[in-house]
Amino acid sequence: MKIRQILQGKTINTIYSVTSDTTVYEALETMAQKNIGAVLVIDDSNLSGIFSERDYARKGILKGRASKDTLIREVMTANLITISSGQKLEEAMIIMSDKHIRHLPVVDEGQLIGIISINDVVSAIIRDQKARIDSLESYISGSPY
Repeated sequence: MKIRQILQGKTINTIYSVTSDTTVYEALETMAQKNIGAVLVIDDSNLSGIFSERDYARKGILKGRASKDTLIREVMTANLITISSGQKLEEAMIIMSDKHIRHLPVVDEGQLIGIISINDVVSAIIRDQKARIDSLESYISGSPY
């Protein structure tokens, strides 16, 4: 399965973003309203970074920074790891596992086209395994599939 199939299978493929000048508090409000764990940081149409709940916990709270006075640029992850839509699901799993990340921006030819989460990856694996099991059960029972 390719990453593009995961993006196509998402019920909502909206990219939520903030700028690096946004306060942490404003970003957290957006994340709470949209029930998401991370927002992309986009400045002048360029992907600058990602801000996640983990960034807030480790670089905000633990450092004693006030969310209303701290800008995203101070706590975001700037050195982004991305994946392309043509790469395989297994590659996304390896990247996310090896790098201990839960969100992976999808970039094709320098253009941001989406973002996948660990939940998207797990859901895709479950759907794929269910389809395989159903196919095998049909085969075993002699039913046409």
